[in-house]
Amino acid sequence: MYRNLEECITDLEKHGHLIRIKEEVDPYLEMAAIHLKVYEAGGPALLFENVKGSKFKAVSNLFGDIERSKFIFRDTWDRTQSIIALRDDPMSAVKHPFQNIGNGFGAIKALPMKKSGGVPGAFHEIQISDLPQIQHWPMDGGAFITLPQVYSEDPDKPGLMNSNLGMYRIQLSGNEYEMNKEIGLHYQIHRGIGVHQAKASKKGEPLKVSIFIGGPPAHTLSAIMPLPEGLSEMLFAGLLSGRRFRYSYVDGYCISHDADFVITGEIHPEDTKPEGPFGDHLGYYSLTHPFPVMKVHKVYAKDHAIWPFTVVGRPPQEDTSFGELIHELTGDAIKQEIPGVKEVHAVDAAGVHPLLFAIGSERYTPYQRVKQPTEILTLANRILGTGQLSLAKYLFITAEEDRKLDSHDIIGFMTYILERMDLRRDIHFYTNTTIDTLDYSGTGLNSGSKVVFAAYGDKKRELCLEVPEVLKELHGIENARLVMPGIVAIQGSAFTDYGAAQQELKDLSEAIAKKGMLETCPMIILCDDSSFLSETIHNFLWATFTRSNPSHDIYGVNSGYENKHWACDNMIIDARIKPHQAPPLIPDPTVEKNIERLFSKDGSLAGVKLK
Repeated sequence: MYRNLEECITDLEKHGHLIRIKEEVDPYLEMAAIHLKVYEAGGPALLFENVKGSKFKAVSNLFGDIERSKFIFRDTWDRTQSIIALRDDPMSAVKHPFQNIGNGFGAIKALPMKKSGGVPGAFHEIQISDLPQIQHWPMDGGAFITLPQVYSEDPDKPGLMNSNLGMYRIQLSGNEYEMNKEIGLHYQIHRGIGVHQAKASKKGEPLKVSIFIGGPPAHTLSAIMPLPEGLSEMLFAGLLSGRRFRYSYVDGYCISHDADFVITGEIHPEDTKPEGPFGDHLGYYSLTHPFPVMKVHKVYAKDHAIWPFTVVGRPPQEDTSFGELIHELTGDAIKQEIPGVKEVHAVDAAGVHPLLFAIGSERYTPYQRVKQPTEILTLANRILGTGQLSLAKYLFITAEEDRKLDSHDIIGFMTYILERMDLRRDIHFYTNTTIDTLDYSGTGLNSGSKVVFAAYGDKKRELCLEVPEVLKELHGIENARLVMPGIVAIQGSAFTDYGAAQQELKDLSEAIAKKGMLETCPMIILCDDSSFLSETIHNFLWATFTRSNPSHDIYGVNSGYENKHWACDNMIIDARIKPHQAPPLIPDPTVEKNIERLFSKDGSLAGVKLK
């Protein structure tokens, strides 16, 4: 049970889970580049002892490995899982401890503890410019906080137990922000803090916000946990850390006594400034958009404070490990939320939000001779209307029959669907709807479409195991490559605009149709580089599903409408990069060369075996 971040770092180092980097490292691109290489190598947590331009140490990759994360929480893991499992009323463990022996007393001990006396003696006032100004990618708008715990209270019901603790990225510098006086908060209005801001605006008041950085690792995890209704993030922080969250109020702002750093300030609803770009979890830059500005009140740092950070980019990254950790802690909560759903897998390699695989039940028509999707279509609507899952663009859904399916077996799962899908019946579009804010494949910010591929019943086709000759003979198409059974990538000219694309895809579809039936290849991917896309399954998932908007980029051979339902014989997904899409994240070659010194035989990271 760690009282602070420093104790965790000491423990990790003692058990071989952390390396100290003694060389001076530049927070401009170098620290992030080092982190990315060590994460990819499956390496340890990193303590940067000499950050250029700042007196504070920094730590990264704390959660970069699921086993290391479980090691950090080894003393409180089981009890916390038990409390979360009481999904209908998790607070019952606090209210009725004797009826929840084991859980109850642990929950009581986790209740937040209000302290008197204002700012703790271990804290001193600093400025934003004193913090490590870590810029992660070359085109980023400035320095960002990537592991903040952003705290706000309900203006109608103030107090810790009605607060929201969320993780929203914070821009510290760059763009139009006035250094030491303003920072940018990137969050959507439906988030907890957005609800609080809406209430404050209605009252004509600014919203007071506190940003905690560091402290026991449990506090960082609390900011991203999808907790059951009624379970406060602050109570959860106490449960997982094994120590009550300690706090006080100063100038009307909540101050965490356990954090390494605290930034306080106000959000005025009418104040927005450009935030971004920022290299994000889809593997592209999220572009510059107006977001709320926080007017900085005061900034505090604890004695010997350590700055935690992570780096996001094309998955898998450390946030992938976060996801695995949350899944293990919460169990398969979706089963309870949507009866009939057995499994939902947000596919990390595709950036999480663009692509979902789901397994449901088919119980509606047990007497029906011809098996076809029925209940799973209802479940698909529920899935796409639930929380973060509603941001998805592509949903592949089926139901188990005689064999055990695993949605994490990418090739096996997609093969099962493609063998059974009726392309004239089982493709269902949702047009002019919402997608992830960070996804620029759509028609505008937050705007795009969705598609459900539903398959159930007997096997309908054998899938090609090599490229069909038909696809090797097409005019203007080159380098046809097999991606996996039933899916072939073909390479075309660069995308210019949708008018030209529609004609190109019409010509391509007609050319394939003239060659005759292509039953064994239900999915064709048109892309810029078929060698890259077919090289690995991760490349296929990333390039195909982050670069396409279903309503605009799915075409079909012999396609048409049957009673307003779109149908085809073979689908073609145009996964070429579109001019309006955000640029991909590309490391700076000079920085890549510079950081080699740390991995040389005399460097701090000489023992890390790079891939």
